[in-house]
Amino acid sequence: MLLLQYHNLLIQSLLQERFAPDAQATAIDQIISDFDNVTYHVSTPETKTKILISLSVKCFKDLEKYGVDALLEREYGSYIISPPENGFDFSLVVDLENLPPTPEEKEELILKIALLKRNALAAPFEQAFDEFDHLSAEAAKNSLDLSVPEDSGTEVKSLHYREEESIYIRASHDRVTVIFSILFREETDSVFGKVFLQEFVDARRRAIQNAPQVLYSNKEPPLEIRSAPGLKTSDDIAYVTFVLFPRHITRERRNGCISHIEIFRDYFHYHIKCSKAYMHSRMRFRVAEFLKVLNRAKPETDEDKKTTASGRRFGTR
Repeated sequence: MLLLQYHNLLIQSLLQERFAPDAQATAIDQIISDFDNVTYHVSTPETKTKILISLSVKCFKDLEKYGVDALLEREYGSYIISPPENGFDFSLVVDLENLPPTPEEKEELILKIALLKRNALAAPFEQAFDEFDHLSAEAAKNSLDLSVPEDSGTEVKSLHYREEESIYIRASHDRVTVIFSILFREETDSVFGKVFLQEFVDARRRAIQNAPQVLYSNKEPPLEIRSAPGLKTSDDIAYVTFVLFPRHITRERRNGCISHIEIFRDYFHYHIKCSKAYMHSRMRFRVAEFLKVLNRAKPETDEDKKTTASGRRFGTR
């Protein structure tokens, strides 16, 4: 089982080559595609010593409503250029002649740039966690029983990050709920997906008691998002709900929680494709074995037999 990386490996390796002390400044012009309809453009449009990294995200307009500009300003600061490159949502420039002095700081900058997509998509999660802090503090002040669910009336944050697929996030005083809508375009994907998702649901009950609660529903959207606009009901659409309790979103765990949950959809579909590839390889192996059996069982014909002088026949095999 493979755990996908949260950062873009191509951007990381490219910057590591250019940040090396003995690296020669060369021209760059690369388009890099990432998961979730994300595209990067890494180029040197002005001079070979200034690398421009641009990001295009399908749901960037949604992210702007949830404070992505402030988050990116916090993470990348003086590297940001405005307006961004034409056709992209966000751009930053790294000057190779003005890099951080120590190798550790250079590696930190490389990783931060490689995490550009992750950091952009983290904006609504961070906002939801801040809402949770506020609501839980108000609940404690009012002596509200934190074990009793309550309709807090908070906004359902929607990220339409793929065609016909979205992420919904809602904070309340005792939890943060994250819901993925997943579209199965093929019938076989739907079959494999249901098996995987049921395993997510059952894993917590069997062994992993501290894991977030996972709920799975087919066709019918969960109650938390039924008021959200643009919901579609179809046999090809499933909803996966992660319920994050206070122990999952402490200050120390929040960054890791965001990274893990963001990659869920890619992780899920990657393993569906791996399962299909494994099944096909086993099927091809069995067909090859059956063909060998059939070839051994092929009956002899008259052409395969020869006759002796006395008229007796014998096979050539």
